[in-house]
Amino acid sequence: MIRLENVALRYGRGPEILRDVNFHLRPGSLHFLTGPSGSGKTSLLRLLFMSIQPTRGLIHLFGQNVTRITPSRRADLRRRIGIVFQDFRLLDHLSTWENVALPLRVTGKKPGDYQEDVTDLLQWVGLGERMYALSPVLSGGEKQRAAIARAVIGKPELLLADEPTGNVDPQMARRLLRLFIELNRLGTSVIIATHDHQLMQQFQAPRLELHDGRIHQVG
Repeated sequence: MIRLENVALRYGRGPEILRDVNFHLRPGSLHFLTGPSGSGKTSLLRLLFMSIQPTRGLIHLFGQNVTRITPSRRADLRRRIGIVFQDFRLLDHLSTWENVALPLRVTGKKPGDYQEDVTDLLQWVGLGERMYALSPVLSGGEKQRAAIARAVIGKPELLLADEPTGNVDPQMARRLLRLFIELNRLGTSVIIATHDHQLMQQFQAPRLELHDGRIHQVG
């Protein structure tokens, strides 16, 4: 599913945030991504989503070298990935329901084909009464749950989640993590970047630990 070979990343003329990163993840795996603040967790997820390119090294996703593909092919591969950003990136002019349904809409599916699925998922994440509210009036926790629902609605082959439980209470955090685990059981590969050590202790999974720009696999 994922293979990185001697990957390094720097922004502009600054120091390397990531250097000599090497690891591979098999299809259907689930990993926590940990490390101190500023260690490069978000940057690593951005590399895997292909929104930025490495300074050097090779990244393989789905069996393809994505450092050497056309923009159109990159866009095609992104449709196989669900991602939860820390800043949510919901569209302000769309309702919660429309934001969550967007990944299905862009694939050409008709609303009648997914209306029930989107509604059920929003109710499951506690947004049943907010599904027609516009994004700007949602709280931070509500936006986060909407962003998670949008990332998983299409049952992606790879799910990247950047601090997905940072703005919700512990009970909702466990509920959302169970959603990720259920997706993983259905075959989705999952990487969850988190600082929540208590949550990681409740759901045992291997860890990718970032320190000094390098990654270590634990467990």
